[in-house]
Amino acid sequence: MKTKITELLGIKYPIIQGGMAWTSDANLAAAVSNAGGAGIIATGGRTVEWTRDEIRKAKDLTAKPFGVNIMLMAPNIAEIIDIVCEEKVAFVTLGAGNPVPHIEKFHAAEIKVIPVVPSVKLAKRVEEAGVDAMVIEGMEGGGHIGQQTTMALMTNVLPLIKKVSVLVAGGISDGRGIAAALMMGADGVQMGSRFILTDECPTHPKAKEAIIKATDTDSAVTGFSRNNAVRCLKNEFTKEYLEKECSGAPQQELNDFATGTNRLGAVEGDIVHGAVLVGQSLNVLNDILPCAEVMERLIAEARETLANAKNIVL
Repeated sequence: MKTKITELLGIKYPIIQGGMAWTSDANLAAAVSNAGGAGIIATGGRTVEWTRDEIRKAKDLTAKPFGVNIMLMAPNIAEIIDIVCEEKVAFVTLGAGNPVPHIEKFHAAEIKVIPVVPSVKLAKRVEEAGVDAMVIEGMEGGGHIGQQTTMALMTNVLPLIKKVSVLVAGGISDGRGIAAALMMGADGVQMGSRFILTDECPTHPKAKEAIIKATDTDSAVTGFSRNNAVRCLKNEFTKEYLEKECSGAPQQELNDFATGTNRLGAVEGDIVHGAVLVGQSLNVLNDILPCAEVMERLIAEARETLANAKNIVL
C-alpha cells in the first residue's frame, strides 16, 4: 500500500503510531515499525536520559524508521530536542506548542518534521514554514484534543494543503477508518488507541481491560470549557474533574487535581482515580494482539473497504 507518506518515511504501510505519554516506548515503537508502520517514542513527562536510552534501545530492536514525539511545552524541551538531533531519528511529531522555530534545527540534523495541527490556520502556517508532513487530529482521539471533529478537519484541511503529505488522526481504530481517510484525500493515518491493545505496549493490564470493556459512550472530555480538552474513559476522576470544572473551579485547582493522573492510570493501573486516555471509537477495541497481527488486520480491513467502494452505484 503506497502513498506519499510511505515514500517519505520509507515504510510499507501508511500508518504511524501515536505518541502517547507513558505508553509509547522503544518496545512499542520498534514493534510497530517492524510490522510495516512507523513507531513513535513519546517524550512527554520523560527525562533526557530516558529519551536517549529509549531511542538507542529502539535502534537495537529495529532497522526500520521510527520517530519521536516531542511536547513543545515541556520544561526540558531544549535538551530533549538536542538529544533527538544527536541521535538522528527518522522523524519527529510535534505538539503542544509552536513547531516553526524548531524546523530548521531538525532539518539540519536530517530529521523530518511532522507537526500535529488542529485547524486550517495552523495547517497553512506549518506548510508554508517548510514541514515535511503534518497530522490533522480530530477531537475523537484520546488524550489532548482540539475542537473540530476528524470529519470536519478532513473536509476543511485536505483540499487546501497541496505541498506536503497529510495524515489524519482522531477516532481511527480500524481499517475502515484508514480507508475513509484515504478516500477523503489523506496520505495516511496516525493511530494511538489501537496500539494500546498490543502485547508490546507497556500500558497496565487493568487499563487495557477497561478499554476492552468500554462501549461507545464510555469516554469523557475534561477541560473542554477551558480550551484544555483531554479525552479519557469515564471514571471517578473524570466525574470529580467535571464537577469542579462546571462549578467554576480555578484553573490551577484543576491542574493540581489532574497532575499525575495519566501515569496513575497507564502505569499504575488505577482505573478509578487515574486517567485512561483513549479515543472515542471504542467498540472495535476488543482484543490484545501482537503489533504484527494488528497491522495485518488493519491493512486487510482497509483493502477490503477500498475494494468494496467500487460496488457503490453512481
